Amino acid sequence: MEEAAQLSALIGGIYDAALEPSLWPSVLGGVAKFVGGPAAALFSKDASSKTGIAVHDVGIDAFYREAYFETYVKLDPTVTAHFFAEIDEPMATVDVAPYDEFFETRFYREWAKPQGLIDCINAVLDKSVTSAAMVCVFRHERDGIADDETRRRMRLVAPHVRRSVLIGRLINLKSTEAETFTGVLDSLKAGMFLIGPAGRIVHANAKGHEMLAEGDPLRGTGGRLAALDSMSDGGLQEIIAAAGDGDAAIGVKGIALPLVGRRATRYVAHVLPLASAIRRRAGASNAAVAAVFVREATVELISPPEAIAKAFKLTPTELRILLAIVEVGGVPEVAMALGIAESTVKTHLGRLFEKTGAKRQADLVKILASYASPAG
Repeated sequence: MEEAAQLSALIGGIYDAALEPSLWPSVLGGVAKFVGGPAAALFSKDASSKTGIAVHDVGIDAFYREAYFETYVKLDPTVTAHFFAEIDEPMATVDVAPYDEFFETRFYREWAKPQGLIDCINAVLDKSVTSAAMVCVFRHERDGIADDETRRRMRLVAPHVRRSVLIGRLINLKSTEAETFTGVLDSLKAGMFLIGPAGRIVHANAKGHEMLAEGDPLRGTGGRLAALDSMSDGGLQEIIAAAGDGDAAIGVKGIALPLVGRRATRYVAHVLPLASAIRRRAGASNAAVAAVFVREATVELISPPEAIAKAFKLTPTELRILLAIVEVGGVPEVAMALGIAESTVKTHLGRLFEKTGAKRQADLVKILASYASPAG
């Protein structure tokens, strides 16, 4: 019961941060405490350029934050991890590289170890062809490496963080005052509906009215919001009803719902419960119990490195070595760049040759080039 109460309060804070980004450091502090660690961050990484940015973080000293994105992001063995990760699924260091190898890297010796950090547990929130947005909780030596309990707790909070980030991105309110929400919401490409008790439509933005007029994928029936597909409608009404009971109920029910429109077009609805004072003000009406955002589902593109990894059944470490060989050059240069022993590079290089059928490093370059996107 203590964990349930803690999780319920944390979920409420996560969704408040969708409308009030200044709350994220405090919320991330709660996430770190719940999952088990002294620090947490919302950040993005680009595996092709080896760059990144921390959007919000807590518990990391400014010196080490700057050092990471200036220098050590290029040495971080987890930088390619998102190619293998499922959305919302926790991933620890051991899922990318064995701990004995990780502890020998420059990244660990020069960046993590001085801070007493021994591991991290990540969850991918969104990913594109080369980059990914993630939430991460760092583990200190006193916490030990990430275990099953750490993964379980991260699995409980990651979906809510992802949905909050998505809703915040859709609204992109920043410092906009509540009185100017109408113009901002009307500019959204997603349909937005403020919903009262029993599914009553309190307000809709321009895209929302367009969806209702077309009856695709939603319709207004007697002033109530309903899904075109009868099976989806049952789920939508259940989630809206749960939203009226607050964050804890919506956390159990979930707030992402697939919808099917005409011509079998796929949409996704995200429901933000307006339970807290912050979100009620954003709703512009205390009669609204939930905000519903509806957008067409997009197909997730597979990036060339991910395609190569799947095609040749490469491990995360092998993919990392392959990319480094192509970008940096020979074994000594790769070993120096990644901060690992030359013997380790040679071992993984041998496995790359076996799996890909390549005879020399130049063949690996040709393989990677053959998977490059024709769109550049």
